[in-house]
Amino acid sequence: MATLTESLLGSDLLTLAALDARGIGALYETAAATKAEPERFRESLRGRSIILLFEKPSLRTRVTFEVGPARMGAHAFYFDHSKERIGAREAVKDYGRNLERWVDCVVARVFSHGVLEDLAASAAIPVVNALSDRFHPCQALADYFTLAERLGGEDGPSAGLDRLAGFRLAYIGDGNNVCASLMHGAAILGVEMTVIVPEGYEPDPGVLEECRGLARRGGVRRGAIRVTHDPAEVRGAQAVYTDTWVSMGDEAEKVARMAAFAAYRVDQRLMSLAGRAAVFMHCLPAHRGAEVTDGVIDSKRSVVYDQAENRMHVQNALLLHVLGSA
Repeated sequence: MATLTESLLGSDLLTLAALDARGIGALYETAAATKAEPERFRESLRGRSIILLFEKPSLRTRVTFEVGPARMGAHAFYFDHSKERIGAREAVKDYGRNLERWVDCVVARVFSHGVLEDLAASAAIPVVNALSDRFHPCQALADYFTLAERLGGEDGPSAGLDRLAGFRLAYIGDGNNVCASLMHGAAILGVEMTVIVPEGYEPDPGVLEECRGLARRGGVRRGAIRVTHDPAEVRGAQAVYTDTWVSMGDEAEKVARMAAFAAYRVDQRLMSLAGRAAVFMHCLPAHRGAEVTDGVIDSKRSVVYDQAENRMHVQNALLLHVLGSA
């Protein structure tokens, strides 16, 4: 299939590396419209069927991918794969070739990114990554949309998207799938991103190298991605972002991780190092008292529920574009 850089229609979204700034701008324009005028899109996906294949539990991803398409006339139905991984009962290739005969789109939340790649390779319908061990592109799209909304103000997210160039984002915690997708977005949009992690929990070097390529491809003149171990490097950030210290699949490492990340908790002292107007971001679920304190997540600086809401609007836009209804 073509990448989203070439065409949104009929494309997979496995990572944000498939996008460019123009593609993200098109998605955000549609997302803003679906959010402001939902009645316009009431029948936009009428007659479409979307299957949700979930190996991992979810609140935001499942609800937004069920409610959002339903509001646009589509039928989204959930398959629970928590007890039997995709590919265990039959080959992923066979699974994908069956699904393409019945549904219009696959949305999959999986442990192994390789499963998504196999599904996309075998199915002649769009496959959307709703989270894998390596990337979480829908989350990062919602995150940057949330920032673009705030920066754009009355001018809207499209104007805010242009203002993200040079924006200072500090990500503190684990160099995980969310971090990787935020890095992709930063490279594409020119965001200056500082990744602050304990030693041994750095983001994948391959993703860092890929981000350099994305920036070159897009001719990005501003923005850079730095990796550091010093929590004080949040100083001057316009947004401070964190995520759980123990992701699904890392439970066996919980004790070691809690010890390693103790100095990376986002509390009011750490937020005071950031800019006075800096916002706090989290993809949720949050473990209050671990990676973030109540005083921060419940403060006026927090935009976590805006991020959660915008998951639905950005995902709606994505489905409209890949299914040719935008």
